[in-house]
Amino acid sequence: MNLFVVDDARCTRCGACVEECPARIIALTDRRSLPETVRGGAELCITCGHCVAVCPYGALSLAAMPVENCPVITGDPLNPDQAERFLRARRSIRGYKKQPVDRAIIERLIDIARHAPSGHNSQPIEWLVVHSPGETRRLAGIVIDWMRIILRDFPEQARAVHMDLVIAGWELGVDAVLRDAPHLVICHAPSDNMMARTAGSIALAYLELAAPAMGMGTCWAGFFDAALGLYPPLAEAIGLPDGHAGFGAVMLGHPRHRYHRLPQRNPAKIIWK
Repeated sequence: MNLFVVDDARCTRCGACVEECPARIIALTDRRSLPETVRGGAELCITCGHCVAVCPYGALSLAAMPVENCPVITGDPLNPDQAERFLRARRSIRGYKKQPVDRAIIERLIDIARHAPSGHNSQPIEWLVVHSPGETRRLAGIVIDWMRIILRDFPEQARAVHMDLVIAGWELGVDAVLRDAPHLVICHAPSDNMMARTAGSIALAYLELAAPAMGMGTCWAGFFDAALGLYPPLAEAIGLPDGHAGFGAVMLGHPRHRYHRLPQRNPAKIIWK
């Protein structure tokens, strides 16, 4: 089977697919010929779909990705002011309503997040959703158990990240680990996958940026993520597949409050070369 097929009637031999192929496995010998795979190119294809996506005329289809399965991009892109406002308006949400989030919304967010870039288009990330608020609360308690051990054995390091205060708050009924969020979304992948940590971070960034459009709020679960990699009882409680490790987690729920201003941040420190 050919790696891709080209519609002769639609192809203008513009060469966009040749120039945009990350693996450089598409060739166009002259203006009369159709694009073709270079020798050995099929083994190097990462099925990223750039060739299908860049063709203005819908002339090229990958065998594994027919052009008719790839929606046409419509509408105008965000202008610079809109993009800046959209990104700067993102907030980490630490106050949630008790109202649960419908599973269909979480599935849609994950469906968006799975399109995030990954090295070699490897798409290593899999997902675990803790949908039960009671289970989310139980997991936060296991993180507190880990913090108590760290505070006992490494008090200076624990206090540097305020674990002592988090523990004290927990004992007073305040959850500063998962913020009483009803749900938790965890990225996981084979533990030996060198690209998984970066891929997980980018995927979760996609998810958290998409969440406000659906009325949802998120916050990166840093304490939970750290404990998952260091405290076996938490990993056992989560129950990831054998050989898998966690590569990032976010809390998720309906925000209790709406933000009305764009707060300031420190000026960027830039080195020009």
